[in-house]
Amino acid sequence: MADAPRSAPDLGDGTFLNPVLPGDRPDPAVLRVGEQYYLTYSSFDASPGLTIWRSPDLVNWTFVTCALQHPLTTVFAPDFIEHDGRYYLYIPFIPSAWSDAIDEPQIWVIHADSPEGPWSEPVYTGVSGAIDPGHVVGEDGERYLFVNGIRSCRLSRDGLRAVTDLERVYDGWRYPEEWVTEAYALEGPKLFRRGEWFYLVSAVGGTGGPATGHMVIVARSRSVHGPWENAPGNPIARTWSADETWWSRGHATILDAPDGTWWMVSHGYANGYRTLGRQGLLEPIEWTDDGWPVAAASDIGVPLRKPAGASGPVAVPAPTDDFSSPAWGERWVFDNPGPEEASRAEFGDGLVLRAAGTSPADSSPLTAWAMDEAYEIEVEVEVREGATGGLLLYFDDRMFFGMGWDGAALPSYAGGIRTHWREPAEPGATVQLRLRNDHHIVTGWHRRPGEPWTRHGVRYDTAGAHSATMNDLKSLRPALFAAGDGEVVFRDFRYRPLQGGTPVEVAP
Repeated sequence: MADAPRSAPDLGDGTFLNPVLPGDRPDPAVLRVGEQYYLTYSSFDASPGLTIWRSPDLVNWTFVTCALQHPLTTVFAPDFIEHDGRYYLYIPFIPSAWSDAIDEPQIWVIHADSPEGPWSEPVYTGVSGAIDPGHVVGEDGERYLFVNGIRSCRLSRDGLRAVTDLERVYDGWRYPEEWVTEAYALEGPKLFRRGEWFYLVSAVGGTGGPATGHMVIVARSRSVHGPWENAPGNPIARTWSADETWWSRGHATILDAPDGTWWMVSHGYANGYRTLGRQGLLEPIEWTDDGWPVAAASDIGVPLRKPAGASGPVAVPAPTDDFSSPAWGERWVFDNPGPEEASRAEFGDGLVLRAAGTSPADSSPLTAWAMDEAYEIEVEVEVREGATGGLLLYFDDRMFFGMGWDGAALPSYAGGIRTHWREPAEPGATVQLRLRNDHHIVTGWHRRPGEPWTRHGVRYDTAGAHSATMNDLKSLRPALFAAGDGEVVFRDFRYRPLQGGTPVEVAP
């Protein structure tokens, strides 16, 4: 089945329009390998985790693999580096309700001969009480790991373990007290070397909360041990007003292109659409005569000059799927997974998903990425042996909206609970379900195969289902769930962008 059409960020005329990687792609870490770029981002409670994407030009991205097949627990902001021809992902694992693997934040590492894998099993570096790793090779040839705070330690030559304790090396840059932010939150260190200087790119202001909170700051030093001098132009990137196209801009990687130009990849929320999560943003970097990076675009919500690179426009495909083969990471991940969650799923003649839990909240649903401000999703559901299956817009186990089917009744879900609404539906093993998210307003339909669609009796406003209200750094995503006993068969999942914000016709 062909994927539903989506607009490409590459406009085909030498310019691009943000986001370059749509949907929830928080805390991006980017690595250039020759003339190719590789990117990954926080996968939080998803399994498999750490999806890797490849691009020839930082604009047109294609899926490569999932580096972390079995996350120990929640995965925060990683760092993606190459050293002596080997590739490393430094991973913060955070305690979570679905795994008791660790009881405090820890930094682990996986490694591979190629960014495309296969990747090793995770190795504990010995660094605890820290998140947001950033790797750098010092002027002494030794390897160092920076973390939130900003603290650092020296690593072993193979990069797999810390050989010194964490020590504070940088106190950050302080913005004026009257600025409206979430919290100071000095985090996200990413380091690179240019000439005789090491540059430390950090985030302050908090990644959630007010639209004007998150920002990018820069410091430099001739030694990884400091002292660090703050850029006179800090912050080099920030959302100054909630009227801007992109909110909460931050957590940046600055890197060079083969043609000598420089670029910054960061994340941000679309104005009014926090529900889509933090999306991948790109902007040009210029350098002052005295060696400071400057974000050169006054507005990143308009078409910008595209980086060099041999590529035509490539849109990140919609997660439309006929389930003939697995599409882990590119389309589907489990939320709050057990260690063997993937064994629940069989692909071929549809997706056969073994039931788990008693409701969407504890069933570890399969989730995809929403990438548009208005879209529809649709799927056929066949229930077997006492299972309940359904179609959701799912934020986390406390917040979801949609419909289920158990062969006799059509339970409705809103606000993370089963509602009291009793939606009339004729009994039968198979039903087709459709949800339309039209700029936060969600309408549902159901039908027996081949019959006319029946509109659900209740609509929902999902505008508040986002990180600032839920205190959880996720997004509202299409999801499939199978709960109870037995199994559920899903067929013909479709994701359709609603072009220009105009709903498509719902035909029988």
